[in-house]
Amino acid sequence: MSRDYAIKKIKEALHATRGNAAAARQQVISMAMQDPALLKELVRPHMTGIVAHAVNRVVNGKTEPESIPTPEVKAMTSQSSEEEKFGLDILKAIAGGESAQFGQENYGRPIKKQGVSQSHLDAIQAMIDKGHGGKF
Repeated sequence: MSRDYAIKKIKEALHATRGNAAAARQQVISMAMQDPALLKELVRPHMTGIVAHAVNRVVNGKTEPESIPTPEVKAMTSQSSEEEKFGLDILKAIAGGESAQFGQENYGRPIKKQGVSQSHLDAIQAMIDKGHGGKF
């Protein structure tokens, strides 16, 4: 079996999901669980890294998969309702449309556009005339 088989299956998944890469990935994973040839072709380029990882886990004594801790749910108290109100106030302030967009805040004085003074124009013209010998 060649890499073309895996590419064909990936293209089928992309077509079936109308180009949605995330959905296509899930579909390819599902197909690979049912099709050992597809799984083999997908894994082949990464086999060295997969085996190295497995060997290192055994060498380090970590043969059991790592467990992912689940978050604890806090009991509702009067303090949590205050926290809830605070969170809603923040949400209202952000969603209200009156808040500054990130990176667009201006904490300094308002800057007004100022016109160029005649002395600046004369200085720039003098530099131009000096650099070109006045041949304009």
